[in-house]
Amino acid sequence: MRTPTYKLAIVPVLMMTLIACSAEQDGNAIAQEPGNSTAGVVTPTEPVQTAEPAKSAEPTREAAGPSVTAGEIGHYEDIVISDWMDEDTVVVSKENDKLGKMSLEELADSYPKSLYFYHLDTKEFELIKEQENVFLGDAVLSSDNRFLLYSEFSLGDPVYYVMDLGSKKTFSITGDDIAGAMSARWADDDTVIGPAYSGGAFTASTSGKIGAVEGLSGEGLVVVRQIKDKIYYTSNSGESLQTFDLNTKEKAALKIDHVGSVIPSPDGDRLLVLQYKDSAQALLLTDTDGGNQKIIVEGTELGGVSWSPDQRMIAYSTSADGNGTASAALYVYDLESGKSIKVADATGNLTSSWSPSGKQLAYTEWSGDQSSSSVVQLKD
Repeated sequence: MRTPTYKLAIVPVLMMTLIACSAEQDGNAIAQEPGNSTAGVVTPTEPVQTAEPAKSAEPTREAAGPSVTAGEIGHYEDIVISDWMDEDTVVVSKENDKLGKMSLEELADSYPKSLYFYHLDTKEFELIKEQENVFLGDAVLSSDNRFLLYSEFSLGDPVYYVMDLGSKKTFSITGDDIAGAMSARWADDDTVIGPAYSGGAFTASTSGKIGAVEGLSGEGLVVVRQIKDKIYYTSNSGESLQTFDLNTKEKAALKIDHVGSVIPSPDGDRLLVLQYKDSAQALLLTDTDGGNQKIIVEGTELGGVSWSPDQRMIAYSTSADGNGTASAALYVYDLESGKSIKVADATGNLTSSWSPSGKQLAYTEWSGDQSSSSVVQLKD
């Protein structure tokens, strides 16, 4: 997801703040949307128990071993890759100049952003959703690829929508019971969950049924993720990770403090927890009950966290200041070898997402008010 005047600079800053707040809960941000369009096809320019000791935030290639290597990297300017439909198709957000510039005075120098499928093999865009005077982004597919969760934003708070990709029908996650969604994540193929502006958590089914989660109403929640029959959450009153059992309605504390985001494994048996510790951060791997804790990496700024589909690999980014110069890099941690390898250098904050086979890793760099995406080919 220039060099604007001071007044118009408010717009990209607001957009980046919004995206950061949304991505942070997925571990895809630091303590947290790509080319030129013409008519038709467009081609872009090219702790329950003590955790084990932390790994280095910048592992050496020798320490990483030969388990995974980075191959060719494809670069895509001014588009934001947020998910994968298949090995050759990604979901992207990008400016749509065919719609004309935004009508609001504060956004008058910006074009709306629309959602597309981008075909990596043919370099063609396929329109999913366009709308005048709004930025569309944060698009994530349900695991069966039938529905798309996305956000709509201009000024103020974002509104989240669910689209049936077959019929193209959409509904907004709003209503008197929840006063809107602060953020939204897929809980399963048919359900979206997140913190509600009214307090507590909400669920929204793909059929359009929206309601508050009984037992959590009134609490100011920040992180909300559902894993199987439990909701994992943090509240405004504390950053400790709590659970709420949807069957028994019982609450429990996992004794994992300073939680910034929770990223469940694809099978729902383990968690990655991004923790804040003074001026540093740590990426913690743990069972869903808080047991078997292991620190994967520590660093001053961590983000871009995502699981590979087979759960063998964990992507993460780390930033550091070297000789007064800020630098960032994307790493892949191999759970089998217990070692990391750097797969790409970067210039800003990162988000990441894996292709269905786990052989490609997309990442988007955020630097100031600009963004671009890249795809790394990974080899065993």
